[in-house]
Amino acid sequence: MTRIRQAEVRACRAPGSVRLLAVSKTRTPDEVREAYAAGLREFGENYLQDAMSKVDALTDLAICWHFIGPLQSNKTRPVATHFDWVHSIDRLKVAQRLSAQRPADKPPLNLCIQVNISGEANKSGVAADEVMALASELVGLPGVVLRGLMAIPAAAVSLTEQRHAFARMQQLLEQLRVRVPTADTLSMGMSDDLEAAVAEGSTLVRIGTALFGTRRPLA
Repeated sequence: MTRIRQAEVRACRAPGSVRLLAVSKTRTPDEVREAYAAGLREFGENYLQDAMSKVDALTDLAICWHFIGPLQSNKTRPVATHFDWVHSIDRLKVAQRLSAQRPADKPPLNLCIQVNISGEANKSGVAADEVMALASELVGLPGVVLRGLMAIPAAAVSLTEQRHAFARMQQLLEQLRVRVPTADTLSMGMSDDLEAAVAEGSTLVRIGTALFGTRRPLA
């Protein structure tokens, strides 16, 4: 948290304006429980089977679960049922299935559109010029609410290069907010570039390695 708070100060952001999402993919339920005991409440998962083992094992904790990895349309039901956020929306079909499968007794599922802001061929997400079209299709779906945008820009060497992609995301969010008042979230920034993301308006940084250490292979 120290890095985030220092980045807020340097960017003249309000203290606490950037939330920490602990990326717990491949980590054990005991490790998540330990992080929860240390004060973390929001956890992000990439792999559904790995995630569900933790969701099931930690029902006694008031965890806010975020699904941040690619989501196939035939695997949406567990996410619609057990998660609070989905960051990786890049197709209407996936959002429609989440909408239809969200239990009526749960609050709306928070969605972020994933943007392929660097135009990488091997990366998920919609192109920047496709964001508004997809957003217009998501608005009004029952059981879900569009909360903002997510991106994983291409790796950059300098802080200036990192900030360029994040600045484009901030501009996109501002355009989106004109049409979608609920869009208040910019999910961007990870262990290696969180300072640049905070400087350009990130409201939620996804941190794994800096919290849990080197990533483990999925069993």
